[in-house]
Amino acid sequence: MTAAAEPRPRGLSSADAAERLREHGPNLVRRAPSISPWRLLARQFQGALVWLLIAAATTSAALGERTDAIAIAAILVLNAAIGFFQEYRAERAVHALQAMTAPRARVLRDGHSTVLPAAEVVPGDVVLLEAGDVVPADGRLVEASALRTSEAALTGESVPVDKTTTPCSPDAPLAERRDRVFAGTAVAAGTGVALVEATGMGTELGHIAELLEATVDEATPLQKRLATVGRTLLLVCGGLVALVAAVSLARGLPPVEVLVTAVSLAVAAVPEGLAAIVTVALALGVQRMASRHVLVRKLTAVETLGSTSVICTDKTGTLTTGVMVVREVWGDRGATLRAAAANCDADLGADETGGAGDPTEVAILVAAAAGGIRREEIERDLPRQEVHPFDSERKRMSILRSDGVLYVKGAPEAVLPLCGAAPPEAATVQAEMAARGLRVLAVATGRAAEEKELTLVGLLGLADPPRSDAIEAVRLARAAGIKTVMITGDHPATARAIAREMGILRPGDDADELVHARATPEDKLRIVRSWKTRGAIVAMTGDGVNDAPALKEAHIGIAMGITGTEVTREASAMILANDNFASIVDAIREGRAIYDNIRKTLVYLLAGNFAELAVMLGAVAAGLPLPLLPLQLLWVNLVTDGLPALALVVDPPAADVLARSPRPPGEPILGAAQWRRIALTGTLQAAVTLGVYAWALGSRDLLEARNLVFSTLVFGEVLRAFAARSDTRTHLESGWLQNLWLVLVAVVSVIMQLGIHHVPAAQELFGIGPISLADCGLSLALGFIPVTVLELTKIARRYRHVQEVPS
Repeated sequence: MTAAAEPRPRGLSSADAAERLREHGPNLVRRAPSISPWRLLARQFQGALVWLLIAAATTSAALGERTDAIAIAAILVLNAAIGFFQEYRAERAVHALQAMTAPRARVLRDGHSTVLPAAEVVPGDVVLLEAGDVVPADGRLVEASALRTSEAALTGESVPVDKTTTPCSPDAPLAERRDRVFAGTAVAAGTGVALVEATGMGTELGHIAELLEATVDEATPLQKRLATVGRTLLLVCGGLVALVAAVSLARGLPPVEVLVTAVSLAVAAVPEGLAAIVTVALALGVQRMASRHVLVRKLTAVETLGSTSVICTDKTGTLTTGVMVVREVWGDRGATLRAAAANCDADLGADETGGAGDPTEVAILVAAAAGGIRREEIERDLPRQEVHPFDSERKRMSILRSDGVLYVKGAPEAVLPLCGAAPPEAATVQAEMAARGLRVLAVATGRAAEEKELTLVGLLGLADPPRSDAIEAVRLARAAGIKTVMITGDHPATARAIAREMGILRPGDDADELVHARATPEDKLRIVRSWKTRGAIVAMTGDGVNDAPALKEAHIGIAMGITGTEVTREASAMILANDNFASIVDAIREGRAIYDNIRKTLVYLLAGNFAELAVMLGAVAAGLPLPLLPLQLLWVNLVTDGLPALALVVDPPAADVLARSPRPPGEPILGAAQWRRIALTGTLQAAVTLGVYAWALGSRDLLEARNLVFSTLVFGEVLRAFAARSDTRTHLESGWLQNLWLVLVAVVSVIMQLGIHHVPAAQELFGIGPISLADCGLSLALGFIPVTVLELTKIARRYRHVQEVPS
C-alpha cells in the first residue's frame, strides 16, 4: 500500500462549507439552455422561399383571394409542423437521457464522513473515494491505495489510470497527472482521499463546457445550397413580376388585374411544395436511420453526413469494442493464464464474458475461463495468505496462496528484473508486443513471500480490439473518398497500431494527418477546425465530455448513445444508439441518396415552374387572356407536382452511391447542367402547352381553352416525373418496379385531375368545366411529348458518348 503523503485532513466545518458554497456557488457545470418550442417553431419559417410564399399569401388575401391565401398558408403550416415535431421529439429524447455527473458524494465534514448532494461539494472539502464512485470535483490526492480511475470520458485514455500521491508537474498532460482526480471520471479500483481544489466551472469538465460555449453553430451545406436557390428564385421572380407589371400597366390594364397577374406569376415561379418536399425527404431518411439505431436530432444532419469528406473519430468504444481482451500469450498459455487468474481481484459475470472490477483483470479472467480456469475455484482451493496490492510505484501485484506459491503480475519493467532466469527473448517479445499497440503484463511465480528469484511464466498482450464491422466501414468510407481520422487519448504506439489494423493507416499515408494520440479537448477542436479550413465537410464522433467541443464545432457531431455522456449528446446532431462506427457509413449512403433525390426533385419542380411561368409570360406578351388562374397554378404545384415529387424523394439509392467521391463543398445544388436541363424541359413543356392554348382559343371559348391547357400541363408534369428519376438512364433502365410509389402517384394524380373537372364544387372553386373524352385523350397524348423527347435525348447522348470514346 502507498503510504499517505500527509495526514488525512479532518474536513471542513459545516459553517465553513456553507460560506464557501455561497462564495463559489453550486458544484454544477453550466448546461446549454434548451431550445424553447417557440424558437424551434420560428426556425421553421426561415428562408427566402418561405418569405416569398408569405408575401404571395399576404397579397392574395389583400386582393380578396381568400382561397389562394388559405392554400398557400396551409402549405407553410404543413412544412413547419413536420420540421417542428421532428426536432422537438429529438430534443425531448436527448433530455430524457441520464446525466453523467455524480448525484451524491461522500466527504468529511466536522471530522465525520457524510454523504451529500454532489452539487454541495466545495473547494477544501475532503472527498472519500472507492471503486464504483464517480468523482464529484477536481482534487489532489492525499491518500491512494491501489487507486485506479477511468478517465476515458475526459481524456480518451482507454485503460484506467493508476493514481498516486507523488506530486506531478502541473504542466503535465491531463492523462499524466497521476496525483489528481477529476470531476466526471469513475473510480475503477482501490480507494482514495482527495482534497477538492476546483468545483463547477472551475474543473476540467467546466473548462470543456467553456470551449463548448465558444463554438458557433453554422448552416449545413444543404441549408446553404437551398438558401442560394431561394435567393436566386426570389430575384428572378421579383424581376419578372416587376417587368410584367410594368408592361401590363403600360398597356393600360387596370391595376387590380395587374396585381392578380403578378400574384399568378409569383405562384407559377415558386415551387410552393419545395420546403415541404425537402423536409419530408429528410424526415423519411430520419425514420430509416432510426431503424439502424441512429437518432437524428436535426433533420438536415442526414444530408450533411452525405456530404462528409472527413470523419474524425474517437477510438475507444467507437472503432474498438471498448472492452479489454487478452490478444496474445507468450509462454505456456494454460500456465500463464492460471498464474494471472490467481493474481486477480476482479469478479467474472455469470456468462463469463464480462465482470466487475479492473478491466485488465476482467479480460484475464475471461481468457482464463475460456480455457476452463476459474478464479472462484482457485480462491476455494488455494486461499490467500498474504497480499501486496498493485500501486503505481511498484507497478506490480503479488498474492501468496496456501500452496506456498507467490503469484506476481505487473509491468514487464517491474517484474522481469526480479526473475533470476528470465529467457533472453522475453524482452524482445515484450518490445514487439508493445510496438503492436498491446498493453503487456509479465506473469511470474516464486516460492516465498518475498518478491525475488521469481520464475517468469509468460507474457500477456492485452488490447481493446477493433470492431470487425468498423473495419469494413472504414474500408467503405475510403472507397467513397472519405478520410477517417483517429483522435484518441491513448499512447501513440497503441493508436497507430489500431489505425493500421483498422485500415485507417496504410503504406504511403501521412500518419500525422490520420492519427492523433494524447489529444486534449483543445487539440480535437483544433484538428476539426484545421480540416474545415482546408474545405472539408467534417463529421466528428465521440463519447466523452472531452469530445463535446469538437462535436459541436464539426459540421455534424455524432455522439455515442451507450457510452456517450449527456454533454456529448447535447452537442451532437446525431446519436448512434449502438455506438457502432459502421452505422455512420449507412448514414452516409442514406445522406448521399437523399441529396441525389432532393436535387432531381428540385430540377423536376423548377422545370415545371419554368414551364408554367413561360406559359403565363408567353400569353401576357402575346396579349392573350391568362391561360391559368392562381388557384389552378397552386393545384399544379401542390398536387400534381407535389405528389410525384414525394415519390421521387423516396427513390432507392443508386448502385454507385458509395463509389463516388464526396461533393465539393462549393458545388451548388443546381449547377450549369441542371439549369440547362430545367430550361430545356420547361421550354419543351411550355411550347406544347402554349401551342394547344393558341389552337383552342381559335375555335373554342376561354373556359374550354383553359380546361385543355390545365389538363395538358398537369398530364405533362406527371408523366415527366418518370424521366426525372435519372439524368442518364431511362425509366425502364432504372427499373420501374424499384419505385412503384411513382406509378401509383401518377395514376392517382390523373384520376384526381379528371375528377375535379366533373365535381361541381371543384368546378366552381377552380374556375373550370367538364372535359370531354376526346380532350382528355388529346391532353394525355400531348403530355407524352416532353417525357418521350427527354428519354430519347438520354439514349442519344449516351450513344454519342460511346461514339466519341476511342476504341
